[in-house]
Amino acid sequence: MKKQAQRAVQRGLTLIEIMVVVAILGLLAAMIVPNVIGQGEQARVDLAKSNMASIASALDMFRLHNSRYPTTEEGLRALVERPGNARSWPEGGYLSRIPEDPWGNPYVYISPGTSGPYDLISLGADGVEGGEGVNADLNYNELRRRD
Repeated sequence: MKKQAQRAVQRGLTLIEIMVVVAILGLLAAMIVPNVIGQGEQARVDLAKSNMASIASALDMFRLHNSRYPTTEEGLRALVERPGNARSWPEGGYLSRIPEDPWGNPYVYISPGTSGPYDLISLGADGVEGGEGVNADLNYNELRRRD
């Protein structure tokens, strides 16, 4: 009886059993990891698009109150700090702070724009003009036309 108790205590996983478990985990990782990698950058692109829509709403409110969009010189700062020639200004401004894109770069604001009353642009993950994939520039007017 004592020998049976000792065998039960000493019983563990064999090398083959461990190798099978490792192989199964490897297969699962090979299927799951490619689907997860890159989702962070795509989420930042989606966040930039959402942020740009919020900024565009604030710009539209500025226009409703002042019969114009901020000039290029005033920039997006005009949504946070009252420009000297603003006719109307809500308490607290249109935005609480000057926004940055999800990569920490300032949005580019140009008024008048090339494809509308203003251009609102994120330069993408690389922060420079041009690029492809997550480095591609996002122009709010172009995004709005696609939707």
